[in-house]
Amino acid sequence: METRRKGPVGRPRGFDADEALEQAMRVFWKQGYEGASLTDLTSAMGITRTSMYAAFGNKEDLFRKALARYEEGPAAYVARALREPTAREVATAFLNGAVRTSTRPGCPPGCLGVQGSLAAGDPGLPVRNLLADWRNEGVTRLGDRFRRAVDDGDLPPGTDPVGLARYLMTVANGIAVQAAGGATQEDLQRVADMALRGWPPA
Repeated sequence: METRRKGPVGRPRGFDADEALEQAMRVFWKQGYEGASLTDLTSAMGITRTSMYAAFGNKEDLFRKALARYEEGPAAYVARALREPTAREVATAFLNGAVRTSTRPGCPPGCLGVQGSLAAGDPGLPVRNLLADWRNEGVTRLGDRFRRAVDDGDLPPGTDPVGLARYLMTVANGIAVQAAGGATQEDLQRVADMALRGWPPA
């Protein structure tokens, strides 16, 4: 008589972890790290606190996972922009992406990476530092791309690649703050267009 092998014993997770993380990302995006309570998060995720801790860790762990999801999803325009063939096209795609993401229909206005922890007390300091590092990494990546553009003759020899990258990041961060304050996509697209008018000629 053939015996059937039993599968592993254990309760199934009982929820869609991917969808739960999506909802957590949206709560953090809308309310910031400290503004998002565990009740807000678990209610949006449709799970208990016990399930949240088991699947994602504590609140800070959950935020780190939500930020990674944001970078791969709504903020994926950054990686796409860096692949554009010229420095000006990189800058254009970067700012246009910031405008679209900050004013995306059905999503909170602004940028999770900018507003996630602008105002944070001591408990939120690790997340505030995490987001500062995240934004600085964006400046570094843009600066490296513009340095290559200088080497290739796509930007003038005297161009400051890091200064140019920080300028773009400052405009993009400002776009996010303005969007959170109610500025429309059309308003912010005009800002992005104006920021590029003085782009260094090749």
